[in-house]
Amino acid sequence: MPMLDALLDARIEAGLTQAQVAERMGTKAPAVARLENSLVTGKHSPSIATLQKYAAAVGKRIEVRFV
Repeated sequence: MPMLDALLDARIEAGLTQAQVAERMGTKAPAVARLENSLVTGKHSPSIATLQKYAAAVGKRIEVRFV
């Protein structure tokens, strides 16, 4: 599953808006919008730390595996 789909699915499953995720991450809604948009455009790769904050905000955890 592409990363953007995983993030959006997790946020929707948690029933949260971008603003609510941002509040839980300790940032502002435009930052979450930029994060999600960056995955669409491929112009920026978010750090693992940022992804961990997002995951925690939506009640998930990230898992990185090489298979």
